[in-house]
Order: sequence, then C-alpha cells, then structure tokens
Amino acid sequence: MGGLTPALEHVFGYASLVLDEGGRGTVARLPGYRRVWGVATDNLRAIPGYKLYLSRTDGSRPAVYVAFVDIEPDPSSAVNGLVRHVSKAELELLDLRERNYDRVDVSGQIEGFQSRVWTYRGSAEGRERLRRGRAEGRAVVSRDYLDKVRAGFAALGPEHERAFAESSCLDDLPVLDLERLDLPPDPPPARERP
Repeated sequence: MGGLTPALEHVFGYASLVLDEGGRGTVARLPGYRRVWGVATDNLRAIPGYKLYLSRTDGSRPAVYVAFVDIEPDPSSAVNGLVRHVSKAELELLDLRERNYDRVDVSGQIEGFQSRVWTYRGSAEGRERLRRGRAEGRAVVSRDYLDKVRAGFAALGPEHERAFAESSCLDDLPVLDLERLDLPPDPPPARERP
C-alpha cells in the first residue's frame, strides 16, 4: 500500500503537481495512459482568482490559448507521478486550482495502491479551448510551465525523468517565453449600512 494512510484522501500528480510538492509523496504509475497537451486557458479572458500570461519580450498579453498537460488513454503506456495524501480542505483547494480539469477517481488503477486515489483529467471545456486554439493556430505552451513539469521529474531521478519522456507526447505545440500573472479574486460584496 505504499505506506500511505488509507483514512486520508490521495492525489496522483503527473505534471506540475510533482514539483509543487517538492517531490514529497510516493512514486507511482498509472497504466493505460500517456501525457499530452490536453487542455488550455484562453489568455484573452481575465478570470478573477485565476491567471493570465504576459510576453516576457514586451510585456504584452498575447492572444493565445495556453496549453497544459493532460492524460489520455493509451493501452501501451503508463504515466509516472507522485501519490500524496491530502486533507479534504487541500482537495477542495486543488479542485479550485485545477479549473481546466475534473477530479476523477483512479482508485485501484494506480500500481501498488488499494486506497482511494484521485487525479485530474481535462474537463470538456478545457479540452474544447485547446481544440479551438489548435484550429485557430493560437495554441501555445509556456516555457516556465514546461520547465517546471520537467524539473519535477528530473528531481525524482534519471529513471523517472526517462519514464516521463517515454509516456509523454509533448512536442507538437510552440513554446513561448511567458510570464504567469496570478489575478486577485473578486473582492467580497460591500455590506449595506443600516
């Protein structure tokens, strides 16, 4: 069971979540999937509490769809990543952060784990945004994001970096030097005075 506590919730991270946790967790594999660019955010929409991207070259806000890693079925592949335990509150925060994805139950599919494990797969809306971006020739990847994903697996060691490369198809979109800008949430509504 990988030494994890069954009473807690668990999340399998296969991209940026690997580095976000500083490599904490248990290395695991999800058979039957591969990594792809699967979802995107429309950089022309400013969503309070989310993010947008600026060009590092001139500070402009490019009219692009910024893509993120997703997983798709592939019987000949297995995606490596980290399983870590999370509290219910942490899981709710991840649900907010991963707004291009749906949380799905992969319990029993992660090798070596019998407890409940969740992962995030692209939502229909997130996948549609990437489809639209590809069709319009405006789908791109942020170099910082791609470097972060790769760094997470490099930190786990050469064999995990190699397994990442073997289970990923991430060479088909242009990579741009973009700076992520986190947007503040909407302020709470003002209270009426009596």
